[in-house]
Amino acid sequence: MEDLFAIIGLALVTTILVVFIKESKIPALGMVISVFVGAVIFIQILPKISYVVSAFEELATRASINTFYLTTIFKIIGISYIAEFGAQVCRDAGQGAIATKVEFSAKILVMVLAVPIIGAILESVVRLLP
Repeated sequence: MEDLFAIIGLALVTTILVVFIKESKIPALGMVISVFVGAVIFIQILPKISYVVSAFEELATRASINTFYLTTIFKIIGISYIAEFGAQVCRDAGQGAIATKVEFSAKILVMVLAVPIIGAILESVVRLLP
C-alpha cells in the first residue's frame, strides 16, 4: 500500500511540474520529464511483477502445466502493458495517430503469440470429439 502512495505522490508532483513547464518556453522538457518519471515508476514496480511471475511459475509447476503456455501468457501480458505505456506517452505528446498504431501493433503481436495456444485448444477439442 505504501508503494501505491509513493507512486501516486510522485505522479502528482510530476504532473504539477509538467503542467508548469509546458506553459513555459520549453514544453518539450515536460515530455522528457513525464517519460522519465514513467520509467522510474515502472522500475519501482518491477519487484512486484517479479513476485507475481514467480508465484504463477510455482503454481504451474505444482499443477504440471507446460511452462511454454505460461511463458506465452506472460509475454502477452507484457506486450499489453508496454504497448499501453507507449501509447499513452504518444498521446501525452499529442500523437494520437501514432498511439493507435502502437496499440494495433501490440494486438497483432498478441495474436501471433496466441496461435500456439489456440492450436493446442483446438487439438484438445478435436480429440474429445468422436
